Order: sequence, then C-alpha cells, then structure tokens
Amino acid sequence: MTTANGYTGTYELEFERPLLQLERQIVELESHSGDAGVDIGTEVRKLRQNHTAMLKKIYAKLGPWNVVKVARHPGRPQATDYIHGFVKDFCELHGDRHFGDDPAVITGFGRIGSHKCLIVAHNKGKEIRERVACHFGCAHPEGYRKALAKMKLAEKFGLPIVTLVDTPGAYPGIGAEERGQAQAIALNLREMSRLRVPIVSAIIGEGGSGGALGIAVADRMAMMQYAWYSVISPEGCAAILWKSGEAAEQAAESLKLTASDNLKHNTVDEGLDEPLGGAHRNPSAAVEKLERWITQSLRELKRFKIDNLVNNRYERLRRMGQCG
Repeated sequence: MTTANGYTGTYELEFERPLLQLERQIVELESHSGDAGVDIGTEVRKLRQNHTAMLKKIYAKLGPWNVVKVARHPGRPQATDYIHGFVKDFCELHGDRHFGDDPAVITGFGRIGSHKCLIVAHNKGKEIRERVACHFGCAHPEGYRKALAKMKLAEKFGLPIVTLVDTPGAYPGIGAEERGQAQAIALNLREMSRLRVPIVSAIIGEGGSGGALGIAVADRMAMMQYAWYSVISPEGCAAILWKSGEAAEQAAESLKLTASDNLKHNTVDEGLDEPLGGAHRNPSAAVEKLERWITQSLRELKRFKIDNLVNNRYERLRRMGQCG
C-alpha cells in the first residue's frame, strides 16, 4: 500500500484483506490499460465502486480491537507529519536541563494559521532505527520534564500550547523509574492544570495511560475517529486481568477506549472524523481536519480572560468521567 505521506510498506490489517485483494485486481487491470484493443475502463470503475462500498461497510462496524489496530498502522500520520503539514516556521527545542534530550517528545515554537504557539508532541519514529531511538513513542521522564520546561517558557511569553498525543504509554524501564517517571508525569499534570495560557490537545493515534496524560491536560481535547484513549493498553489490561495477552480483544471491549466511548464519558470534548478507511489512506485530509480544529479552538479560547480560562479548565477536569 502507498499512502499520501510516502508510506510504501506491505503492512496488512486482517479485516482489510478483502479490500487489498480488490486493490490488487485494480492495479493489475490498470497495468494493461495501454494494451492495444483492450478497454478496461468500465471494469475498473466497477471494481472501484465495489471497493468504496466495501470500505464503508467494514469501517462502519469497526470493533474496539480493530480500532486499536488502525491507530497503530505504520502508514498512519504521526506528529511529525502534522507538524510538517500545518506548522509554519517550526523551531525545535531540545533538552530538559536536568538529564538529557528525549527524542520520544518533540517540542518547539511555530505558527499554526495565524497563531504563534508552542507545539508538544509524542514522536514514534518512522524507520526502524528511529523507532528504536524513540522507544516507539514511549517517553522517559526527561521527555516530560522537557515538555514542562518549554510550556513554562510559552507561558512566560503568553503563547498558547498545542499538544499531539500518540503513545502506548510512558517508558516502563528501570532507568526511567530511577529518574522519577511517575513524579515527572504527576508534576506535569499539576502544572499544566494551572498554566495561564490556552492549551489544546489532540489524540492522533494511541493515548495510553499516564504517558498520554503527561501532555494532555488541556482546555479543549479532541480525539481522532480511529484513535484510542485508555487507562492502559489492551495487552496490558489482558496480562493483568486474564493473565494472558491473548485476551487483548476482550480487554479492548471492556476498556471503552474508542472516541465514541470517550465522548460519552466526557474524557474528550470532540471527535474528529477521519477520511474513509482511516487517516492512513488519506493523510493530507486528516492533517487539514486537525488544523481546522486547532485554529478554531485557539481562536475561541483566546477570547477568555486568563482567570476564567484557568477556572474553566479546572471545572472541565472535574467533569471527566461523568457520563453526559
């Protein structure tokens, strides 16, 4: 599969296999389009119509476990794709002034639309070497300390903060624990809740546990249609409750981790529709959708007095988990 963000891998979602078979038939037919005396236009159009109908049918009934699989698709746009897509004059900032620089968290100043702001995002990496260096998006405490230090800098200059969440969870290694993983995340939660600038956050892929919350305390929270957001990953939940990772599908059902479930429980404010078949099929459309939401949210939040903004943020946090 080749997507608009340059992904050319052969990764296949099990429930998409009938679609992929149709895609191969279309490609094969189109390869003969230049043959003399061969008119395949009608057949290709018919196959494309069947492909679209099948795509709508499959994604209309996507279960929670399959949503998790879509959120993890290697062709899905990541934070770097969104930053390259709509952040102008991006200037990345590094280091936590305590231990080092964590590549799993990107921070930097830039401009989204007419809004100068700080961008904080999880980074999963693209190629395998980059993914390993980023620990597949699992941040260390220095990543969260870096994020908070740059947020404090944004507050100093009165600039709003935009965060993009995409992590299976904070890094669980011994070194991370020794350097204060839990304390770093807890400090971020406290300090973000009272920053005196607008904060908007979007879950663009995976939103796992405290690793997600460490940069997700916000005035407005959105969630992409095929992202997931939960207190723990399905595999982690299955390992604890069922003593087996094979129960991940059952765990995904129980965790209520989809966008619609999170909207119901007031853990997010808005769901953002993705292109038909998921953001990995049309990354540019997903980028445009998120940019519109961010610019609109920042425009609305800037109208509030700072004291009212912080008070409203507190009230929003108190409502989390209440079914509306």
